Amino acid sequence: MSQPRSEAVPASSNAWRRPLAFVWIGEFISVLTSSILQMGLIWHVTLTTNSAGALSFVSLAAFLPMALLGAFAGTIVDRMSIKRLLIGADLFIAVVSFTLVFGSLNGDLSVAAVAVVAFARALGSTLHQPAFNALTPMIAPPEVLGKLAGILQFMQSGSFIIGNAIAAVIYPAFGLTAMIALDVAGAVLASVAVALSGVKTPVPERHTPEENVETSRLAVRTFLSDTAEGYRELKRHDALFAMLWSGFVFSVLFSPISALFPLMTLDHFGGTTVDSALAEIVFSVGIIVASGWIGATGGLKNRGFSCVLAIVLFGAATLLSGLVPVAALPLFFLLAFVMGFSSPLYGAPMMALMQERIEPSCMGRVFGLYGAVNGWAMPLGLIISALFADVIGVGSCFTLVGAAMVVLAGITWAIPSIRKIG
Repeated sequence: MSQPRSEAVPASSNAWRRPLAFVWIGEFISVLTSSILQMGLIWHVTLTTNSAGALSFVSLAAFLPMALLGAFAGTIVDRMSIKRLLIGADLFIAVVSFTLVFGSLNGDLSVAAVAVVAFARALGSTLHQPAFNALTPMIAPPEVLGKLAGILQFMQSGSFIIGNAIAAVIYPAFGLTAMIALDVAGAVLASVAVALSGVKTPVPERHTPEENVETSRLAVRTFLSDTAEGYRELKRHDALFAMLWSGFVFSVLFSPISALFPLMTLDHFGGTTVDSALAEIVFSVGIIVASGWIGATGGLKNRGFSCVLAIVLFGAATLLSGLVPVAALPLFFLLAFVMGFSSPLYGAPMMALMQERIEPSCMGRVFGLYGAVNGWAMPLGLIISALFADVIGVGSCFTLVGAAMVVLAGITWAIPSIRKIG
């Protein structure tokens, strides 16, 4: 069941701009303050434990809700008022974040408490994100949705970069408590923005508890059936099927790097929280530069080669990060840029290949399968890293994972169907 367009904002006029601006401004503030707190929590765990396992554990807690509930979040969104769901999710996240204040003020905020809060915040985000994505088409006319998607991507990337920069100033000057207060304020302001936007989303028909249970069972059966059909459709395309599992292995390898990235800056290279924020910003700038280049030129003509090149570039940069001297922090920044730049070289061509070759009637099921496979790859990689990263050290972890990525690139390119996909 899909939500219809709100009749309160006619698509044929410019009346949609004001309510959409209210909602998006609230989203910008929410993402900005969330990224500030996210970096603060990562630095808190890193500086208080100096443990790769602890970082992996917290990251795993933040990824699990999406892996467990992401496939069914759309069904939940379709059965609720989107406006109320957005406000409720933001306020829920605000309340959860506020609970951190007690531990932060007393100076005894444990890793377990951070993990619980990260898990609970992710529950709210798992519902908030699909609801936000569903709201825009209900407000704006179809002919501007493509442009709005690009603007939204730029806005969210920009808020993440700005958030990291602000976090680098606030954390050493005011501490974690100030970051928590900002996140709570941001979530509340986002809720107020949605409430004042004037958007009137339709309220789905109420159902009895028995009907809701039956719908949940149907959603599970439909998800499993669609996943099986998506799997069969992908098997018809040898190259795409091979790239699906190559991408799964890459995601398993990538997740420890993503979780341990701050520890690499703070512990291995002996940097500060400002240096850690700068590394994250440089990584994000690499993504933006590569995305802009692909958007302007279409990227490499051989898309199979582009995907393999992305894996080998990311792997080589990760490998070198673990091998360079600990005094070479500026070189790590350069390698972080290469990692960020390589990411769209895989994602954009893979998306285009699936859109071009998969039957339109199966497109949603294939993308659902692709998302489910990669959604479970991240927790799996984090579980593995939590078990051995502290034993071998974060530098050695980067070296081994980078080497494994380079080997994966070689194996992927050795598959004839991928070399010929063009």
